[in-house]
Amino acid sequence: MGTEINAELEHVRNYWANMKCNSPIYDFLLGDINIVSASKGQIIAHLKVFPVHFNSKKTLHGVVSSCIMDWAGGMAIASTGLDNTGLSTDIHVTFVSTAKEGDLLEIESKASKVGASLAFTTVEIRHAGEGGKVVAHGTHTKYIKR
Repeated sequence: MGTEINAELEHVRNYWANMKCNSPIYDFLLGDINIVSASKGQIIAHLKVFPVHFNSKKTLHGVVSSCIMDWAGGMAIASTGLDNTGLSTDIHVTFVSTAKEGDLLEIESKASKVGASLAFTTVEIRHAGEGGKVVAHGTHTKYIKR
């Protein structure tokens, strides 16, 4: 079953392609991320864990989870049609478990409110598949200027 390319998915993928070119850290850590679906205010993406994502214990580094929270919050905002996803004002991450090399992570981000100046998102990182174990979850608030 193929992924249906809707307007939101096309917009988010284009937004990400442009952003990746201008953000070396995102390109380094998340260059292989695959945005698999989008609807207004929500995206789902997949990322395979590689050694570049490791901490000293050879498991997913917390900074990678935090980077994913930042990235995914912006992508959920982009899925509402905005071409500028703003500046982070707050990111909160709760680390629940971890992942190891070869694991496929599923990232789900939802924009709970996109107002005139602030946007609020929630993000969950989990192991892909039915009943995937949660790795981290959090919230991300961004200042957006319309």
